[in-house]
Amino acid sequence: MAKVNESQDIESFLKKNKDWSRVKGRSAIQKTFEFKNFNAAFGFMTRVAMVAEQMNHHPEWFNVYNRVDVTLSTHDAGGVTEKDFRLAAKMDKFFRA
Repeated sequence: MAKVNESQDIESFLKKNKDWSRVKGRSAIQKTFEFKNFNAAFGFMTRVAMVAEQMNHHPEWFNVYNRVDVTLSTHDAGGVTEKDFRLAAKMDKFFRA
């Protein structure tokens, strides 16, 4: 998967997806999801894990109680790719459900 054009494609994605942001010092995007409780956060992670496995694209994430911090970057490509944008969109969809 080819790395996206850093300045143009990432900025375009961020304008459409306001809760996502760039990670300082690397080619990656990030977002924090907050839930009602741990069970809801863990359920979200489980749903995302199923899709991530199908995509063969696994997020960097960290969970504490009701919060899930996510960082997306395609390590094989050395930065953000369309896979990251697709997984981010799936995460947002699961979060809104």
